[in-house]
Amino acid sequence: MSAEAQPEIIVRPVRDVDAEALGRVHAQCWHDTYDHLISEAALERVSPKRLAELWVNWAAQGDDFRMHAALVDGEIVGFAGSGPARDRDAPAMRELYFIYLLHSYHGTGLGQRLFDAAVDEGEPLYLWVAEDNPRAHRFYERNGFTLDGASHTEPFLGETLTEVRFVR
Repeated sequence: MSAEAQPEIIVRPVRDVDAEALGRVHAQCWHDTYDHLISEAALERVSPKRLAELWVNWAAQGDDFRMHAALVDGEIVGFAGSGPARDRDAPAMRELYFIYLLHSYHGTGLGQRLFDAAVDEGEPLYLWVAEDNPRAHRFYERNGFTLDGASHTEPFLGETLTEVRFVR
């Protein structure tokens, strides 16, 4: 009786050579996450190539930025990034910019590993998340975040997306 091989799971800093794979995963995650909030036509305009170009810049931003990728058997399946606060009225010095994970890896603990790589334990932090994303809301609440009452409507893929702010 042979035991099934466990997949190799790694969370590590993003490298510039990851840009193409990150662009593809980023585009797929946007489809998975926003398909109920943004039209299919807008999502079809998402360019993995354009997102890959952004990742080349993000991978080289320096020590204030923490960009990490999750890999399963050598394939990127998700990513997270944090860095200096971008808002004028920021409630903390650092911001969690994003965590995205391919849908098939939700509930595996990989999202938590990405979060833990992108931020320090107990670090004061804030983030913006789609108002209608209950799964993400529950994840952030488990990690000590609460809504602070701030919200805004952002242009997103030529449409609009309402986001709410969580603070820890």
